[in-house]
Amino acid sequence: MITGAISEIKSLLGKPSNIVIVPHKNPDGDAMGSTLGLYHYLLKCKHDVVVIAPNDYPDFIKWLPGDETVLKYENQPEVTASLINRASVIFTLDFNALHRAGDNYGDLIEASDAIKVMIDHHQQPDDYAKYTYSDVSMSSTSEMVYNFIEMMGNLDAIDATIATCLYTGIMTDTGSFRFPSTTSRTHHVVADLIDKGANNAEIHNNVYDTNSYSRLQLLGRAMQNLKVVPELRTAYISLSQAELDSFNFKKGDTEGFVNYGLSLKGIIFAAIFIENKAEGIVKISFRSKGEFSVNEFARAHFNGGGHTNAAGGRSQSTLEETVDKFISILPQYKSQLSQK
Repeated sequence: MITGAISEIKSLLGKPSNIVIVPHKNPDGDAMGSTLGLYHYLLKCKHDVVVIAPNDYPDFIKWLPGDETVLKYENQPEVTASLINRASVIFTLDFNALHRAGDNYGDLIEASDAIKVMIDHHQQPDDYAKYTYSDVSMSSTSEMVYNFIEMMGNLDAIDATIATCLYTGIMTDTGSFRFPSTTSRTHHVVADLIDKGANNAEIHNNVYDTNSYSRLQLLGRAMQNLKVVPELRTAYISLSQAELDSFNFKKGDTEGFVNYGLSLKGIIFAAIFIENKAEGIVKISFRSKGEFSVNEFARAHFNGGGHTNAAGGRSQSTLEETVDKFISILPQYKSQLSQK
């Protein structure tokens, strides 16, 4: 984001405005942490602000301060469409292509006359926003919101509520600070957030240590389904709709499962395939170590994308056909996956 743009945004936000903040569809910890962190900041700046998520999200992030104010487009399309239409500014956070908000919702945002501001760290952003803060090197969109507030010259406005939201987003998107995108700057930011009131132990407990019995049983089934392709240093998991149903699956229950495959010694590429009968798709998460780009892999074969080491995709084929396709593609990447 260039200096001139910062000056213009300061001027734009210099007077009370109707502002809508939008995370991506199926929002995760970073999406909700960044949007709610920005929400509380803009409230302190006297704006009329609302967060409108495309759809529902996992219970493990619903404790975030301000969650009770979040509207869901899929549940209240008319009310939320009205708010979008009267907004003068729309912030889109943690995604960089409007279809990631859902086809209908993305079209609604695109049609709005509001000034659009994108804050995101995914690769290959679309050109829909007047102001774009895009940096693929950043650990998380939540860290970028911290930077944005700093650019506004307003770090003193960050209180315990804002700090809690941003810390949660950074923690979840860095895998508790273990992913390569975690830099010394990231640690300086989270240190400041702790100093400003983020209770790191409590946040970790709220996110990671509130499992249901059925989720742990589902994890057990996922581990039973784990397959390894040792010669290609790849591991993958598949879960059918019947298996999900048998363990009383709730949104977010499979969060982090793919990382277990990546934790195996010698494995540098992991995937999980999750059947979703209601949407008629197979949802896919990819993870990698080192230089193998799952972003490029997902974009090339599974209508997805993301980061170099973390990406998602989808398939409209059956679960079995999708896994078979994945297995058939792997030999094309033998040279990359075999590198030590």
